[in-house]
Amino acid sequence: MEKHYSLESLEEIAGGDADFMAIVAQTFLEEIPPDLEALTIAVSNDNKELAYQFAHKMKPNIEMFGISVLKDITTIETWTKGNRSNESVSENVGSINAILAKVFDELKEDFS
Repeated sequence: MEKHYSLESLEEIAGGDADFMAIVAQTFLEEIPPDLEALTIAVSNDNKELAYQFAHKMKPNIEMFGISVLKDITTIETWTKGNRSNESVSENVGSINAILAKVFDELKEDFS
């Protein structure tokens, strides 16, 4: 089964240190779910400033794990600077939630 994340960048940063990688994975699992929930709520409440903060905060971790939602995150960041309705990014939020839910399960399995 193909993973929804990649360890390539993390392995490069960690220099092959498995303990360090496990700590980073655990930190991701502790920090990203509440940030994702806050992002989802901010978008649904049309709170663009808060949505930007959480999208921007999550971006480096998503990049480090090679998760395929960067385009969605960037779309939300762009939305926060304009005057389109939150409905215009609801599909992006749904995609981020769906993919990250799979990533959370895979990381828990791989780094338990």
